[in-house]
Amino acid sequence: MIIRGGTVVTARGVEKADIVVNRGHIAEVGRDLEGYGQVIDAAGLHVFPGGIDSHVHFNEPGRSEWETIADGSAALAAGGYTAFIDMPLNSLPVTTTVEAFDLKLASMRRSAKVDYGLWAGLVPGNTDQLAPLVARGAMGFKAFMCASGIDEFPPCSLDILREGMAKIAGLGSILLVHAESRASLTDPRGPGADDFLASRPPGAEIEAIGELISLARDTGCRTHVVHVSTVQGMTMIAEAQLRGVDVSGETCPHYLLYSENDLERLGGMGKCAPPFRSAGNRDDLRAMLAAGEVEMVVSDHSPSTLGLKQGDDFRAIWGGISGCQSTRRLLLAQDGLELRVVAAVTATRIAERFGIKDKGDIAPGFDADLWLVDLGSTDVVRRDDLLYRNRFSVHEGQKVRGRTVKTLVRGVDAGKGEPIRRGERS
Repeated sequence: MIIRGGTVVTARGVEKADIVVNRGHIAEVGRDLEGYGQVIDAAGLHVFPGGIDSHVHFNEPGRSEWETIADGSAALAAGGYTAFIDMPLNSLPVTTTVEAFDLKLASMRRSAKVDYGLWAGLVPGNTDQLAPLVARGAMGFKAFMCASGIDEFPPCSLDILREGMAKIAGLGSILLVHAESRASLTDPRGPGADDFLASRPPGAEIEAIGELISLARDTGCRTHVVHVSTVQGMTMIAEAQLRGVDVSGETCPHYLLYSENDLERLGGMGKCAPPFRSAGNRDDLRAMLAAGEVEMVVSDHSPSTLGLKQGDDFRAIWGGISGCQSTRRLLLAQDGLELRVVAAVTATRIAERFGIKDKGDIAPGFDADLWLVDLGSTDVVRRDDLLYRNRFSVHEGQKVRGRTVKTLVRGVDAGKGEPIRRGERS
């Protein structure tokens, strides 16, 4: 197959080029190439490497009324994604044992429309499971420094984190951490949005990231901070990297789009943890992204039923954002954000950081994971277009850019995912 005449976007830049695909891999990229078999005319379209969302909660098995693997992965494909890594919660059972891992893996094999990987969990009392889970294929581990919102997935103390990180380092794996310090969190004083915001101040994240950086330095554990909401937290991670600490971080579209001033208007749809921050923090985070100073942007797709997001009491509302279908198109609608940065933060850097083999780039030898998109199209997020099990999102009404023409997973239309391969590129 040859994809002819498109504008190819990679983390390196943008160029007009043809792409030859052979047996699911990219064989050649260049001008005026010869190809055999199927021809896809990409004139007028941009071709991005397939997106990789390393932070989704598809909740199956156990809470499939919130989201299913089939619906969630179909939504990803519609938004230009060709691979994802699923979090160890909010499914039941949580993925903290080999038995639970096997249950979720079987669900993935049945239902995933794009390629997939699984994070396992680090919780109190399961350090004996870490090595078997790595052997089983876990991409790494996730831990919480505060309550997760799910009783089945308790948080880790600093001592448990240290023990787990030492073992994870010895296994050559990686730990992802929800970084908010329990000591700096409080119970909301009342039911309102302002009460919720006050209960989870920016300092809780900043304090936890500092503690985590110290643990990463001491244990030598590769460490990744999920959904960083503060500019200071992101800056601390960058400074630690300069000191040789093996730590990284991600942010999410909702921290780039909304501020604490929006929460009352958005209501329960906008409740998440960490919460939205100040408008100034949001604007500075956008500036960091545009400058190439944010490593990756992921959805943290954490869906639920609509009823769990409604009500007047923020203490009772489920905290999570549904958004994985819209991430790339939301980013493309941001003024001043270069196309190569979108490719980098939604594909290339994710593959590099998490050791995903042969994905995240458009170059010979890589999987033919490709998003063909018409960037001349603009619209807004509409409920009727969403493919989630529960079709709603805080992003409804937000401007998006780009109409998906085709999403190819290993050279064919999305439909049957395979496990992500780990290791160095071929």
